[in-house]
Amino acid sequence: MRLFHTSDWHLGQSLHGQERDFEHACFLDWLLGQLRLRQPDALLIAGDIFDTVNPPVKAQERLYDFIVQAHEQQPKLDIVMIAGNHDSGSRIELPAPLMRRLRTHALGRVHWLDEGQLDAERLLIPLTNTRGKVAAWCLALPFLRPAEVTGPALGDDYLQGITQVHEQLIAAAQKKRKKDQALVAISHAHMAGGSISEDSERSLIIGNAEALPARLFDKAIGYVALGHLHKPQKVNREDRIRYSGAPIPLSFAEINYPHQVLEVELEGAELVSVEPRPVPRAVALQRVGPAPLGELLEQLGQLPVIDLLEDPNRQPWLEVRVRLDEPQPDLRQQIETALQGKAVRLVRISAEYAGAGRQEEDEQAFVELAQLTPQDLFGRAWQQQYGNPADEQALADFAELLQDVLQEEERP
Repeated sequence: MRLFHTSDWHLGQSLHGQERDFEHACFLDWLLGQLRLRQPDALLIAGDIFDTVNPPVKAQERLYDFIVQAHEQQPKLDIVMIAGNHDSGSRIELPAPLMRRLRTHALGRVHWLDEGQLDAERLLIPLTNTRGKVAAWCLALPFLRPAEVTGPALGDDYLQGITQVHEQLIAAAQKKRKKDQALVAISHAHMAGGSISEDSERSLIIGNAEALPARLFDKAIGYVALGHLHKPQKVNREDRIRYSGAPIPLSFAEINYPHQVLEVELEGAELVSVEPRPVPRAVALQRVGPAPLGELLEQLGQLPVIDLLEDPNRQPWLEVRVRLDEPQPDLRQQIETALQGKAVRLVRISAEYAGAGRQEEDEQAFVELAQLTPQDLFGRAWQQQYGNPADEQALADFAELLQDVLQEEERP
């Protein structure tokens, strides 16, 4: 059996105010081509399909057009997609009855039956091979919010609630599988030891809970398709537990990430191979600096000029990083003047103030509000108000409040 594993599309994302629809369209066209070329039996999309819980209409159209085209191209292809922390679980599931007609399964939430019993049946998806036989069972684990895994019948321990979900779902899958059928999990979570991109990955650590341990995924599971971390990587150096990574760089911190879709081969219940399929980068992200203003303007002057025969949608996004000794009221004007006629699109200027006479340890780089997480802002406000860092209880209370707010955002 052959699977494709991808995640973290973040359809509808903007880069400092600039939409990325062209790049997403290029990726989805490429992915359709790869599906046609490699003929996988299933496509697993491991969450953060959209960038926000209320994505733009164009982003939703991109997803549903892709699913229709993939089904028309390969009528036997199974597609399984789950909600990530950026997604609304209810929105992901809303068109599920229609998508099932396209062999697409959309899972956004877990449901519980009486007395803390997981409704595992709806989270177990049969995956068929080219002969139409069930060759694997997919264990679909959307991002688990505290409200879904805690409560009177489940207890108040978030990590324990997550553990119960995994244990009950794996047990149900073990009962359902037949000889030589593989178990494949798809999950959106922050696994312990994973390398994150600070600029674009929203923290999944709730209160003082730790990242999830790899032992949640029993050895009986042949492959675990993970989403959330944008850098492709293994978990615990295990070939079978992988983040595919995001298909495009979602921030300037991800310029050097390899972007890919993973092609997974299974023979019976055993994992045979995992091969990356590199995603062509439709639009480059480019940084100039950090450098003093005079030197920076010289570097900008050396950038290539616009070629009228080239598609302007493919001009690189540019971040300029400048070191200043004092404020420059016309900084943006000087930079924009230097960039006139250049084949780049300026999206961000980052200024660092060296400040004459300051000690090195007191130097602080300018930070944009968009770069700070809610937890960062809370920590800074607490420090400013009380003169010391927030304690664990305050951070836990804030995390709980933040989750309540995010839950409210998801409601229609």
